Formats: sequence, C-alpha cells, structure tokens
Amino acid sequence: MYKEITDPKRIVIKVGTTTLIYPNGNINLASIDELAFVLTDLQNRGKEVILVSSGAIGVGLNQLQLNQRPFSIPQQQAVAAVGQAELMDIYNQRFQVYSQQTAQILLTRDIIEFPESRNNVINTLEELLAMGIIPIINENDTVAVDELDHLTKFGDNDRLSTIVSELTRAELLIMLSDIDGFYSDNPLKNKQAKLHRRITKIDDELMKQAGASNNQFGTGGMSSKLKAAKRVLDVNGSMVLANGKRPKIIFDILKGAEVGTLFKGESF
Repeated sequence: MYKEITDPKRIVIKVGTTTLIYPNGNINLASIDELAFVLTDLQNRGKEVILVSSGAIGVGLNQLQLNQRPFSIPQQQAVAAVGQAELMDIYNQRFQVYSQQTAQILLTRDIIEFPESRNNVINTLEELLAMGIIPIINENDTVAVDELDHLTKFGDNDRLSTIVSELTRAELLIMLSDIDGFYSDNPLKNKQAKLHRRITKIDDELMKQAGASNNQFGTGGMSSKLKAAKRVLDVNGSMVLANGKRPKIIFDILKGAEVGTLFKGESF
C-alpha cells in the first residue's frame, strides 16, 4: 500500500483532455460529473482541493464542430476561448448539483515569474481554499505565447499542475491521464511493457522510456508527465500518475491502494 500518501490535507488534481473528451471528440459528461462528485466529497471530508484542468481546445473543437486541431496559433487561441467558456459552464453546472462552489483562475507563465503577481495568485488561492471553494485552473491559452523573449506559456498543464502544487504547498499531486501509470514502454504497442509502481528518481534511462503524445485534442505526453514528476521529486513532493477514465480512482489512491505510479523520494 501507498501508506505515506493516505492522509493529505491539500491536494492538487490534474485532469487531462482524455478524461474530459471522448476519442470521437464529444464531451465526456459522465466523467466530468463523476469528477465533480469526487472532488466535492473530498471537500466535504475537510480536504482542500485544487483542480488543474486541460480540455479548453478539445471542448472548443466540439463546440465549433471541428474534427481537427487548427494549425495556426490565432485559430487555436480562438478555439480555446470558445472551449474555456463552455468547459467552465459544464463544471459549474455539475459542481452545483453537489452544492459545491468553484472559481476559475487562468494563468500565464509571466504572471508566476513576476514576484508581485505571483504573490497575488498565492493569496487568491489561499483565500479561495479558506472559503471552501474549489479553484479550477487552466493556462490562459487565448493570450499565452512562446516566442523569443516574450515567454508566457507553461508548455502544458502537466507542468502547470506542478507549479500550482509548489505555490500552494500541496501535499499530493494526482495526475489523471489515459494510461494506468508509467510503463517501461508503450503498453499499447508492447504487451511486455511493465508498469512502474514506485519511482524515487528520474534518470536518462527513464526519460528514454517516455513516448510522445498521439492525442490530437491535448498537448501533454508521457515525456511531459515525467518532467513534471521530476520537478515534484526535486522539491521532495509526492505525485501519483493514474488512469482518469474512472475519476473515483482518486478515492482508491487516498486509501493507499497501489494504483498507478507513485513518484516519491527515498526519504519515506
């Protein structure tokens, strides 16, 4: 059992696009509803919960009835603007069913790196948590760019979730993806691939085992998740990578069940 992560007070949960969008591009309302139920129940237990959510472009593609992600940055940002509004509408609707208040926070990298605005973000998050409100965080895709010396992008929400964990001093980061954990190879192509249950250190050999993302609706792959996990380990944090197909898996994780991959240093 993962006994060392069974009683965290403050938890950051990151959901990928594949948890929110079906492979055919339609919105997975059942998954979003289950996620709202789980996070509200954790809040009712006295936990402090922060949700980092991908999915703006995926939802935008669905709303605009587009079957593939646009190539140009302005088009992607326009799709994200449509999708972010719709995604928050869905979240608000589903959380309200369980009488849970949420709040939206959109971030860019420059805001985090500028000391005064960084403190403002921390203060806002702390106040929301103190009020029993679940913050829902996403990168501000409509204005974020990554050009020359004007860097505003985090790169992906995997990295963003680790930064949020650091800012809020969360005790646990749960990253929900479309795979059961971190494997020695792509399990969809190699049936002999082995699931790593615990990882205490990330080296070059592990990085070689991470593949690229094949999902047209999202941006993160196993490589980005491994880089995120390394950042967590570097600050002596804890992270679990698990399959988000069934959001109630969060309950199993917090019971100490050995599901997914636990990233935690050897100090435990």
